[in-house]
Amino acid sequence: MTSESYDVVVVGAGNAAFSAAHAAREEGSTVCVLEKAPEAELGGNSYFTLGSFRTTYDGLADVMCIVDDPGDVSTDTHELPSYTKDDFAADMRRVTKGRTDEQLTRVLVENSFTTLQWLHRHGIKFKLQSDNQVFEVNGKKRFWGGGTIAVVGGGIGLIEQHLSAAKNSGIVVKTEHRMVGFQQGPTGEVSGVVCQTPSGQKVIEGKSVVLASGGFEADARLRATYLGPGWETARVRGSRYNTGEALMAALDYGAQSFGNWSGAHAVAWDKNAGVFGNRVLTNKLQRHSYPFGIMVNTDGRRFIDEASDFRNYTYAMVGAAILRQPGGVAFQIFDKQGSGMLRTDYGHEGITRVTADSIKDLAEKMEVDPDALCATIDEFNAGVQETPFDPTVLDGKRTVGVNPPKSNWARKIIEPPFIAFPTVCAITFTYGGLRVDTDARVLDQRDQPVPGLHAAGEVVGGLFYENYPGGSGLMSGAVFGYRAGKSAAAYSKSR
Repeated sequence: MTSESYDVVVVGAGNAAFSAAHAAREEGSTVCVLEKAPEAELGGNSYFTLGSFRTTYDGLADVMCIVDDPGDVSTDTHELPSYTKDDFAADMRRVTKGRTDEQLTRVLVENSFTTLQWLHRHGIKFKLQSDNQVFEVNGKKRFWGGGTIAVVGGGIGLIEQHLSAAKNSGIVVKTEHRMVGFQQGPTGEVSGVVCQTPSGQKVIEGKSVVLASGGFEADARLRATYLGPGWETARVRGSRYNTGEALMAALDYGAQSFGNWSGAHAVAWDKNAGVFGNRVLTNKLQRHSYPFGIMVNTDGRRFIDEASDFRNYTYAMVGAAILRQPGGVAFQIFDKQGSGMLRTDYGHEGITRVTADSIKDLAEKMEVDPDALCATIDEFNAGVQETPFDPTVLDGKRTVGVNPPKSNWARKIIEPPFIAFPTVCAITFTYGGLRVDTDARVLDQRDQPVPGLHAAGEVVGGLFYENYPGGSGLMSGAVFGYRAGKSAAAYSKSR
């Protein structure tokens, strides 16, 4: 069995992994990034994202220092309300129903903006999300919902820029290296990983190891085991390679499990998309405009409050709600007025949709009972309150006497053409993972660091429960990737 040796070995090649690699390399460590996928499919789940990072800021002028592509955005034409550390922390507590780990959340929130500045110095280019996160109100375009900053080029651009920075700094990147276990040092410390490669097994020795290999969402058996019956049928929004081997190996080694093992980030997804993520369309297969229409199942009945909160705080749990419907299918329905609010993804060529000039005809094209759908929409329309509509705030324009209610942005569905988008559940990542301390060191069952082992990204548990605020996944990967890389470099120097 052949072997190579580095100061720091990073398992995975997504945003968290590259963040760890950059941080360790800054400390003078020799660094090797190991990717299970072939080179053409490198990037993990990060590749399939919009590239959105949730961070704190004090208005529009505050973020311009890291924006490479401002587009038409200026303080004269746009408004960006401040998003404080208290706001971010409160959102984390609210969407997780108070279950998020307070120490990890504090690290995430307090280091979010400085970490973006650090990424920017490493060549990650940012823009303002002025297409899908802006509505015009009183003559000015207003950002809403905390989703403001994204990477130029989306997830594809994020990985390309990370990879370029890694190569420029001398980080070694190896693809088709599937981790099958750890190498153990003489005193029980992690001293490298064993990999299966096309040329046989190799030992990649490392004075310290960072796991940034994602969750287990691409393994149908593990989904059914931990998330529950029916989850084996869910589509996978991202990488087919996130099947949990590194996570399970760490648990077998004595690492402590942590977090919401029966929970996952799952979204509404185009019904006719493939089983795994599409590397051309990536996030364009998501269906996130449901707050401005209604969702019905194949019985023609609504099953969820489509507007309990901003899209950024509900989209990660909508997929699970769809999975629970008959056949795991739901339809998002809009009239002419609602279709004017659709995100740009809905207009992409090849997107599955049906249109009609009457609800009855729409139902027939949807293969849904026309009487049931007509009754649902009549009941909904009758309950809509005639109050002002404002998509940039939780406007309280709701329904009354309708179950389930619609809490905001409720407008009657009356004006043709009517359009329906069939959707299914697509899982993004799993919430259960390893327990780490605030320096991203993996902890054992006694809450002591496992010597030589660190972790970041989706393999870490404890931050998200049942739901999450949009953009906090990539932000967490970068914040804890940075800390994992620094602490791994420090540990390797101590040896």
